[in-house]
Amino acid sequence: MSSATMSSTTWQQFLISQGAQFSASGEAAFISPAAPASGQLFDLSTHGLIAVSGADALTFLQGQFTNDIKQLPQAAQFTGYCTAKGRLLALFYAFSINETIYLQCPRDLIAALIKRLRMFVMRSKVVVEDATEQFAILGLASADSAAHIQHLPLHAHQYSQTPLGTLIRLPDSHGKQRAQLLVESAQAEAAWKTLAATFNPADSEQWDTLEIQAGIPQVYQSTQEQFVPQMLNLDALDGINFKKGCYTGQEIVARTHYLGKVKRRTLLATLPETAVAPQVGEAVLDAKQQEAGQLVRVAPNKQGGWWLLAECRLEARSAGSIYWQEYELAFSELPYTLA
Repeated sequence: MSSATMSSTTWQQFLISQGAQFSASGEAAFISPAAPASGQLFDLSTHGLIAVSGADALTFLQGQFTNDIKQLPQAAQFTGYCTAKGRLLALFYAFSINETIYLQCPRDLIAALIKRLRMFVMRSKVVVEDATEQFAILGLASADSAAHIQHLPLHAHQYSQTPLGTLIRLPDSHGKQRAQLLVESAQAEAAWKTLAATFNPADSEQWDTLEIQAGIPQVYQSTQEQFVPQMLNLDALDGINFKKGCYTGQEIVARTHYLGKVKRRTLLATLPETAVAPQVGEAVLDAKQQEAGQLVRVAPNKQGGWWLLAECRLEARSAGSIYWQEYELAFSELPYTLA
């Protein structure tokens, strides 16, 4: 790992000089260009990184997470971190660079997750540390990737080493190919300027919308310990390996898989314009106004209204309409198949 770091304040100050404005939650917004290009560039600094290294790192994490961590050198992956009761504390996007494993999740979860992971290291040769400020995480999206995202790997989750940093292809979303770029902090400003010559800087909320349209869930502080991994479709996202052996919460996750179909799933939907913004963790209701689930992820729709992922009892969904407050959810097909 590089020893060079850049504080979040320094990075924000640089982006402000490039035309950004930041919300209280740290999301960047940019003035839309008069002639938008098909390629977009996103600041993803609301995401944090945990670095796990050492001779026993793979073995240690294999006993903690839902996915087969030993496959990380070949490709990145979604993976869940559960309590003993099988409830998600975090949903990581995990990848490996130079024999260090990085775990990406919302930035405000990082400190508590590091503390918890360190509790279980014991005598293992493992170092767990906060790597958030060692890198800038940039998002790239394009409807014409051949012309815009250079060095783009052929398949989702594959790595590519580029002159600017490590490029990881992400699942496509709404007709756009996507990738995230990990740039060492010392090169971050130069990398942004280079990319901004062909990609239009775009609002972080637009990235959240693309994530939702791709059916990618997330766990936030308000929803920790609310979901078994299958409720967030982690099995459909290849985020659970049912053959890898024991890990924390494995018994509950396996039982859900082998003893019958999952009764609750995360579904893709939209809402019309509302008087107040829907919030992650708020309840969704069935036709009888009984609680049917909760909001997993929310982002604005540029045409007005909201894109969202809602965890929902499938029985309630089949029985009739689902509501947030008095507003009915309009459901769309997910881009992947649920078992």
